[in-house]
Amino acid sequence: MKFTNKQPPPIAMQLAPMIDILLLLLCFFIISWQFSSSETELNVSVPTAQEGADPERQRGEIIINVLSDGVIRVEGATVNLPQLHDKLSAIARQFQNQPVRIRGDGGVAYQRIVEVIDTCQKAGIWNISFATQRPTPAE
Repeated sequence: MKFTNKQPPPIAMQLAPMIDILLLLLCFFIISWQFSSSETELNVSVPTAQEGADPERQRGEIIINVLSDGVIRVEGATVNLPQLHDKLSAIARQFQNQPVRIRGDGGVAYQRIVEVIDTCQKAGIWNISFATQRPTPAE
């Protein structure tokens, strides 16, 4: 007696959905990289320090840019000190140890940086760091 072997045909691997997922992931990472790099103003030249740290960002870190003319920019928007206080106090109520990095231009008045630090502390932000860069090596 002859028995027939009824096995289903082998399933072919579908490449189109996998390529779609890879392209979506690529788009996601490119767009998220663009948003994170837009938070750091390019026209702010931070002071140099011999022991300047590499710009490693903490997760969820807020970057406050203080331009050379004293203008404060956060998340691409120009704010004044009361607006900065309102924004930071709302964030501090939600997150206990919210990190903030202050990127002050080398030519900005020190008083303006102190005002920003004071506003951060009034809002309940204590995890404050300052952006510096290493000096360029002399050639």
